[in-house]
Amino acid sequence: MKPLALAAGLAAAVLTTSVFAGSHLPDLDGRTVVVVTENAYPPLQFVDPASGDAIGWEYDAMAEIAGRINITVEYENISWDAMIAAVAEGQYDLGMTGITIREDRAEIVDFSDAYMRSEMVMMVRGDEDRFSDAAGFAADDDLLMAAQPGTTPFYVGVYDVLDGDEQNPRIKLFETFGAGVQALKAGDVDLVLTDGTAGNGYVEASDGGLKIIGEKLGTEDFGFIFPKGSDLVEPMNAAIESMKDDGTIDALNQKWFLDYKLGG
Repeated sequence: MKPLALAAGLAAAVLTTSVFAGSHLPDLDGRTVVVVTENAYPPLQFVDPASGDAIGWEYDAMAEIAGRINITVEYENISWDAMIAAVAEGQYDLGMTGITIREDRAEIVDFSDAYMRSEMVMMVRGDEDRFSDAAGFAADDDLLMAAQPGTTPFYVGVYDVLDGDEQNPRIKLFETFGAGVQALKAGDVDLVLTDGTAGNGYVEASDGGLKIIGEKLGTEDFGFIFPKGSDLVEPMNAAIESMKDDGTIDALNQKWFLDYKLGG
């Protein structure tokens, strides 16, 4: 990963209007927007195991947005734990990887409007029978949870499932979500907390190797992130709103959460 400066003229860009799908939307005149992502959060964005291509809900959404507000998108990759800081520092114009909109994060980056709402779920191996809910997991000190530091699943695991101790040794940290899932499959951990969208994608692809258990642990809204004061926020919000209004968001949900089968 190489750091990239903000696109020249970011603050000075002049927005004009064009018509797309019957709505007036900003026209950014083909401006280059550097988007950073993790490629480890199916079905939002991930590397297709068959083709090796980076694909997913967010890639399709970003392509749609690019057409609506006339931008040219370039992609870079970075680990999750470095992403928010890198965008905040202006190394990239926009970050996407199912990022939960939270007040503490909004202190250092700007968020788009929410493009998706998801619910937190507990994912375990398909043959798991030692516990069936959060209370059962918490009661057994031998059980371990995978998490990425600084993520919503990490904080839900610490405060809603365990004892509120962020140094609790029962939480095993992994750089990527996918690495945590692999640890679950291998038996190195016993639980992965994730939003229902990614969890359902993994369960569908597991041929019975994984399952979702217990009650949902809460909801979260996803948004794109930008450096503070970015003039991309308003046009991106306009595009997101138009995609909600004309059914494009619903079509993407159908494609990636219902029709698409990870790895098949």
